[in-house]
Amino acid sequence: RLINNAIKNDLSSRNPTFMCLALHCIANVGSREMAEAFASEIPRILVAGDTMDSVKQSAALCLLRLYKTSPDLVLMGEWTSRVVHLLNDQHMGVVTAAISLITCLSQKNPDEFKTCVSLAVSRLSRIVSSASTDLQDYTYYFVPAPWLSCKLLRLLQCYPPPEDGAVKGRLVECLETILNKAQEPPKSKKVQHSNAKNAILFEAISLIIHYDSEPNLLVRACNQLGQFLQHRETNLRYLALESMCTLASSEFSHEAVKTHIETVINALKTERDVSVRQRAADLLYAMCDRSNAKQIVAEMLSYLETADYSIREEMVLKVAILAEKYAVDYSWYVDTILNLIRIAGDYVSEEVWYRVIQIVINRDDVQGYAAKTVFEALQAPACHENMVKVGGYILGEFGNLIAGDPRSSPLVQFNLLHSKFHLCSVPTRALLLSAYIKFINLFPETKATIQEVLRCDSQIRNSDVELQQRAVEYLKLSSIASTDVLATVLEEMPPFPERESSILAKLKKKKGPGAISVTELEDGKREGGELNGGGDRGPDTASTPSPSADLLGIRSSAPVNTAPTSAGSLLVDVFSEAGPTAPSASVNDDGFLRFVCKNNGVLFENQLLQIGIKSEYRQNLGRMYLFYGNKTSVQFASFTTTVSLMLLNHWAQLNVQSKPVEPLVEGGAQIQQVLNIECLTDFCDAPLLNIKFRYGGALQNLSLKLPVTINKFFQPTEMSSQDFFQRWKQLSQPQQEAQKIFKANHGMDTEVIKAKLLGLGMALLDNVDPNPENYVCAGVIQTKSQQVGCLLRLEPNAQAQMYRLTLRCSKDSVSRRLCELLAQQF
Repeated sequence: RLINNAIKNDLSSRNPTFMCLALHCIANVGSREMAEAFASEIPRILVAGDTMDSVKQSAALCLLRLYKTSPDLVLMGEWTSRVVHLLNDQHMGVVTAAISLITCLSQKNPDEFKTCVSLAVSRLSRIVSSASTDLQDYTYYFVPAPWLSCKLLRLLQCYPPPEDGAVKGRLVECLETILNKAQEPPKSKKVQHSNAKNAILFEAISLIIHYDSEPNLLVRACNQLGQFLQHRETNLRYLALESMCTLASSEFSHEAVKTHIETVINALKTERDVSVRQRAADLLYAMCDRSNAKQIVAEMLSYLETADYSIREEMVLKVAILAEKYAVDYSWYVDTILNLIRIAGDYVSEEVWYRVIQIVINRDDVQGYAAKTVFEALQAPACHENMVKVGGYILGEFGNLIAGDPRSSPLVQFNLLHSKFHLCSVPTRALLLSAYIKFINLFPETKATIQEVLRCDSQIRNSDVELQQRAVEYLKLSSIASTDVLATVLEEMPPFPERESSILAKLKKKKGPGAISVTELEDGKREGGELNGGGDRGPDTASTPSPSADLLGIRSSAPVNTAPTSAGSLLVDVFSEAGPTAPSASVNDDGFLRFVCKNNGVLFENQLLQIGIKSEYRQNLGRMYLFYGNKTSVQFASFTTTVSLMLLNHWAQLNVQSKPVEPLVEGGAQIQQVLNIECLTDFCDAPLLNIKFRYGGALQNLSLKLPVTINKFFQPTEMSSQDFFQRWKQLSQPQQEAQKIFKANHGMDTEVIKAKLLGLGMALLDNVDPNPENYVCAGVIQTKSQQVGCLLRLEPNAQAQMYRLTLRCSKDSVSRRLCELLAQQF
């Protein structure tokens, strides 16, 4: 308190030396106590008409320090417009200090400070058009006020292009002048001169890229950067490559960037600095399209052989994505990925070879070529394990397509695969054992040889339980099953469902330098790159369910007389005629709510029946698989199901089409039903599933709520902090926001909360909220009639065990519904 009083005395003394010393002390200590004591005093000093220029500079920087320490205590309010007008100050030092403060404030509160745009443009125009003699005290090596110019350009990047035509015209003129000056011969050979000049140029190019609306300026910026690609200064080459990566994603400048492809390829081959080589690889990735894909992929593959270990994994992902996105013929794609495994096998993640298999399975025209190519690749004496995995899978599925050639007869294929067996890890051996049993189905003549391998002690007595179980079961299966049964169990894998490429998802997750323009590449994929009929299936996901699959463990469930495990929490209505009955359950929505953030699991269970569910959604379409399991030893007769939308209002909101089910369900058996769901517009109530069947002569009737909720149709949206808060402010109408403060129902485990938010379907955004404890998400709900943008903020209070949940959506009914659903998840 004594220190604060002493500082207050100095601030009110009006002696500039004392005042500056006090302001420096406040800024250097910069504590919350200082902010509480002086946050209201310093803005007054800053805008007072009689304050000296040196004190104004110190006051602006001191206020900036306090704002960074305690933004909640520095409330500009009444001072806002007067602080903005400091941009017009006569003293350049005051303007330079004030602009640092205004930039920081406008990033957090852009609407309050948007009047700064026209003032910044005006000040920039005066500096850019001035001669080096006009601003003598602020000219650095013949460059007028370089620091202030850079700060002005950076401030303008906080806002969209000016709406006022005159202001915009003046700004475009400034940017053209900066680009023109960059072409002039240097006025000094000193490095300080070129550094100052280039600093302004690069900041101007960043602003041009940020606006992305002036084709002429974008192309000029691209040409200017192209000149730097061969500059002797390493830093300039690095910066030019980095800026061109962003330019490549603009429709106006993409073609201009492509003209520099040879220079970039040369940089990839000859650069001494690894970081510059990495930027060159990023730029090749960003400039790739159908016209140059083969050339760029070939160059990146060639570079991979000598690339630094730190960037190999990222390079592999990029090559895999480009090969998939721009494959015109799939044989080239298969060749590229196998080359990738050969060159950099250790860096080829699981996702890459899963993806090859998905594409080969989904494309009939490439299966024979793929089998032939992997067969040839496996003949190399040293084969990477990933190549063995791909080879085992593809030959197990499609080896019959090349078996007609004596050089690749069934036994030759088997011996080739088995020669790699002993050098592989346990998961690969397990995959090869599955390939062997598939061989028995495809080529009966190999049966004896393969049974001999399965029968040997190293397999059926293997210390690894997975290998032992596979060997024992496959041996038994091949011995006792008839050819028809074997053919059914070991039929070809079905096509994979469409989903986002897991490789692309992995590259996005890396978020390292060079994950640039991944989002643009994904957008491009939607427009023109429909590579394969099927999409991704990750390693853990089961294939498209078939009726015989006991996916939910129904057959191993508890005996009939035991208590139900998740007794009918979804049951809405249970009644029956006289006779044996299903036990009734309380009418509540707990079970329904369990599926808000997940798609698979047991939907309902009682002593007679277990219903499992597995669902997947893409944009406004969904597919749901229902598995009905008879837990008794008695047949269910007259088994029928109907889906009713009666709870929905009169407008058609959902379109649900169901395929009929088998009328008889044998004791201990399981049948499957597929529902196709189309979301026409946003909805609140879920569809009802009505099930009727006869058990022991008595009619059983169940009505369940199907877990189809509006969040199932989310597309996650990645956003920067600036974009998020800009959009958050746009959704500021009271009806667009829904908020709920509630007590935590479960423990506040960070990982569980994150998993639930991801399960909701939105993108979980890192480093967006100023408070790292808060969770922020963004997504777009896709319906047939419209798209609804949604932003979410979840603020946990661990001390009070409470949450505050806020949702802002472009449609008010969606905000309310999502708030209701989510508040019950935590």
